[in-house]
Amino acid sequence: MKNQIKTQATVTGLKIKTSMVLLAAALIAMITPSAATAGPPSETPTATLLATGLEGGSGSTVGPDGALYVTETAVGRISRVDPETGEVTTFASGLPKQIAAVGLGGAMDVAFIGHTAYALVTLVDPFFGGSDVDGIYRVDGPNSFTVVADIGKFALLHPPTIPFEIDVPTGVQYAIQTYRGGFLVTDGHLNRVYRVTLNGEITVFVAFDDIVPTGLTVSGNTVFMAEAGPVPHLPETGKVVSFGPKSSTATELASGAPILVDVEFGRGRTLYALSNGTFSGDPAGSPGLPNTGSLLKVNGDGTFTVVVDGLDQPTSLEFIGDDAYVVTLTGEIWRIDDL
Repeated sequence: MKNQIKTQATVTGLKIKTSMVLLAAALIAMITPSAATAGPPSETPTATLLATGLEGGSGSTVGPDGALYVTETAVGRISRVDPETGEVTTFASGLPKQIAAVGLGGAMDVAFIGHTAYALVTLVDPFFGGSDVDGIYRVDGPNSFTVVADIGKFALLHPPTIPFEIDVPTGVQYAIQTYRGGFLVTDGHLNRVYRVTLNGEITVFVAFDDIVPTGLTVSGNTVFMAEAGPVPHLPETGKVVSFGPKSSTATELASGAPILVDVEFGRGRTLYALSNGTFSGDPAGSPGLPNTGSLLKVNGDGTFTVVVDGLDQPTSLEFIGDDAYVVTLTGEIWRIDDL
């Protein structure tokens, strides 16, 4: 239930490979025919602008009060957004924010266990000139936090055994999802999913080849995950997959859309995915082209149906009732009614 972002990501003197690209998502885009092999629904929903002015919209979740909670990477803030009126208020501020020279990271995503919020923070460690922890922070108050798990340190001590190019040894933690009283966290650079307990114990839940894992959702014990795919993020490498607690690999459910960044269930257990859009061809870490993102329905035959296209760099997807909410890198939230 979550996650999205902003601006072009270029790390000075440092190439942050495929993982960074996944952080740039879009919210007003056009998907090419190859990105979805099934036709649009007979009645095409429309997107309505609900809120704007967020500073680096990234991950999201639905809180215990039924409101939308969104992380703002540029300012280290979690905002509460009324899903009906679009009113934006500050829920918590003072989290590590995005390091300007990196162009990505900071408070990436948010999740709730009960009434307690937890923020996922990345790319703020000394490797990037920062002084903060890459990992999970518990929100103790409006501007008070406790580090629950240092995932960056764990990544340094336990590098991947699957061979691929590693430019960021602390990883790029992208999305957080509650699971069995704790959390699952995707690492889009080190290509794995972590299991994290509330007392800070970290283990590798499942490891992958270079597939760039991004957004997560859960149904029972089954985990559903979006894959952005490695550079150049071709539509055929953008996938939705599933796996369980004892899986050594994932089962492909659908493919055919570039830079998938999130996956969520809508009403009636229909599975949807969010595409960042067409890869620009710029250095790794760059977002998709403007206005090429889309909301997609996952079909049983392994294809996608375009629900809404033309989205401009979307990063996160949530459902409240029949309505979908899309957060964008550019700081907007769009509501798609009556899906």
